Amino acid sequence: MFTANTMASISEAIGISLPGSASPPAEDEKRGKIVSDTGKACVKLLELNIKPKDILTFEAFENAITMLNAVGGSTNGILHLLALANEAGIKLTYDDFERIRKKTPHIADMKPGGNYVMNSLDKIGGIPFVMKKLLNNNLLHADAITVTGKTIKENLDEISIQEPEEQKIVKSVEAPLHDVGTAVILKGSLAPEGGVIKTAGVEMTQFTGKAKVFDKEEHAFDSVAKGEIEEGNVVVIRYEGPKGGPGMREMLATTAALVGQGLGKKVAMVTDGRFSGGTRGFMVGHVAPEAFVGGPIALVKNGDEISISTEDNSITLHVSDSELEQRKKEWKRPEPNYKSGALAKYASLVGSAANGAITKPADY
Repeated sequence: MFTANTMASISEAIGISLPGSASPPAEDEKRGKIVSDTGKACVKLLELNIKPKDILTFEAFENAITMLNAVGGSTNGILHLLALANEAGIKLTYDDFERIRKKTPHIADMKPGGNYVMNSLDKIGGIPFVMKKLLNNNLLHADAITVTGKTIKENLDEISIQEPEEQKIVKSVEAPLHDVGTAVILKGSLAPEGGVIKTAGVEMTQFTGKAKVFDKEEHAFDSVAKGEIEEGNVVVIRYEGPKGGPGMREMLATTAALVGQGLGKKVAMVTDGRFSGGTRGFMVGHVAPEAFVGGPIALVKNGDEISISTEDNSITLHVSDSELEQRKKEWKRPEPNYKSGALAKYASLVGSAANGAITKPADY
């Protein structure tokens, strides 16, 4: 699922947007009513003295992670939920994402990994339709409070949805697209703190290849455009992380170029940057520690062998510890892309993608 649709879906599941608000198209006549009802809900929340932190509980975040996996959502959802949890004072880690992913079936057949768009889902009941299937199988916290002032269960009980007999968009929990969720956390010698990959629409579960290393996305794109990337390569794009970018740009242009050349299923990509929800293929993002702080991704050289496996959640750089130690001694941090202004300040304060790429005071 694309990032914007993912976050809209998550917003319903976590309880901070009105039921049914995620799926209607921008120009749908229902949008006017949603805007009006949202204003009324804000007034009611003030009257009931329900604050954001009353809604954003640990259980609410678990509901959001369940939705992320059930709809085959973007890996950006992981980053955003980690950051939001920090603001809400909720301790959320990659371990929570993996724990919930492993018990959540992927049931919504949504593009780009699947066959349908949000407008199609809206016509059969939208995100509440998905939530009802999850709730009926005890996969959501029913008592989590929402912006309506009511619980998840109370909201869904008020919505009548007649499932079309021939609908193929949302599968049953008993016969899902995948038995487990698709927002996978990887860890290993290349990403000790972690990396993320979306497996919706991806057939392979393992890949081993030779690294082709680029210190900037534009350099990687140019190489793809020139036909220099070959089957079996692992394209490594680094210094695009929270500090290095700064800000974790989406590597959409390069991934789209690879797919356009028919290499989408023949190569892999690893980056400390991000991907768009529209990205397809064996693409690992959010690699941490990032290159700019001297993480292992900074030490990769052309020709190094890299293995990625969603079967055992691993991402491995096949280089000896002694060799990596020597490379670390020789490594020098590059000059930052910005030495003044807002982006320079941001880069000096931002932390690891594994913690949501949040900023903290310098003396924190």
